[in-house]
Amino acid sequence: MKVLRYAAFTTDSLGGNPAGVVLDATGMNDADMASTAKDVGYSETAFVVPGDDGRMTVRYFSPAVEVPFCGHATIATAVAHAHLHGVGELTLHTRAGVIPVHTGRDDAGRVTATLTSVPPRTEPLPDDQVAALLRVLGWKAEELDRTMPPRVAYAGAWHPVLAAADRARLAALDYDMRELAALMDRHGWVTVNLVWRESPVVFHSRNPFPTGGVFEDPATGAAAAAFGGYLRAENLVPLPARITIRQGEDMGRPSTITATVPKDPGAGIAITGTAVEIEHPVAPAPTR
Repeated sequence: MKVLRYAAFTTDSLGGNPAGVVLDATGMNDADMASTAKDVGYSETAFVVPGDDGRMTVRYFSPAVEVPFCGHATIATAVAHAHLHGVGELTLHTRAGVIPVHTGRDDAGRVTATLTSVPPRTEPLPDDQVAALLRVLGWKAEELDRTMPPRVAYAGAWHPVLAAADRARLAALDYDMRELAALMDRHGWVTVNLVWRESPVVFHSRNPFPTGGVFEDPATGAAAAAFGGYLRAENLVPLPARITIRQGEDMGRPSTITATVPKDPGAGIAITGTAVEIEHPVAPAPTR
């Protein structure tokens, strides 16, 4: 077993979201994966059991729990695979469903990866859950963007979506990890997707991830896919849409996620990004 370390959604290993990648986890059991992910310390580590014709079984572990799907670790895995085996098509069998991934090269010769999520879903976020989230986060109802209603969105994992009315509110993130983790556990949420709209197709995002043992994710591909589905369901962007999500800036690890949202309401959301190998391991995301 060899653990590779890649930073996803960045061209600089000091940015993006670090992920562990085990390209051949054949023979590892749950305890082995959980222990390895805890030792790596990143928000997720992907464990791949290779199959035939580009098919792979992939599981994702944070330092604290297994999650059904992780976007940034998927991008990292696909880029790592392409560095060793060349670009092309992959089929990932995850606990959330089958995720097709295409790898290619951009104009600068860098490997890029595009995953297509499972069909997204968007559901109402009950008033009592909105109130509980606001209380734990220290936000006020009047600080929300009324043009972007609170919802809970899914594209492999569930994420409540709260939109801030201004950038300053998004920048001032502080919460009790234990209290928010308990609330998220009760409702089956993986991260909380906090967003601010800069322009019609550019958004800033922060994703608390206390259930995974980290204060915040610097890039969350699964939440970006769910958010793309949310934008489509709520008619918040003209379709088809190509949106940019900027994440990690407030924690010093800037990340850029591109989401392509097709018109078909049943179609998955395409998430595109780059990834670079981390030659010298970086510190895990803060747990404070």
